[in-house]
Amino acid sequence: MRRKKPELWENQTWMLPHDNAPAHASLLIRSYLAKHQTSIVPHSPYYPDLAPADFFLFPKLKTTLKGRRFQTIEEIGEKAIIELRAIKESAFQEAFQQWKKRRERCIGSRGDYFEGDSA
Repeated sequence: MRRKKPELWENQTWMLPHDNAPAHASLLIRSYLAKHQTSIVPHSPYYPDLAPADFFLFPKLKTTLKGRRFQTIEEIGEKAIIELRAIKESAFQEAFQQWKKRRERCIGSRGDYFEGDSA
């Protein structure tokens, strides 16, 4: 964030969607976020529809890598990095707009079940 959006870093107007993964909730990470006064948007551990990686990133990678044969684990990693770098910034921005809408819909439903992204 400091390198990509220095203006947001300087005035602390950005938020981190936090997914509660053990590696992300470690003391080291919590200390870093506290030191930098990072605003965290908590994430319920039981809502994969609210995880941008689950509804946007992983499906996009699976689509582009599906059906390909790889000789090594390293080759898979290299191809995945190429595909990740090919995703346009606007696609990531749209994914986070979708995330905001999904989050609001989940809050509005008060835990009740609903289908689809339409309001």
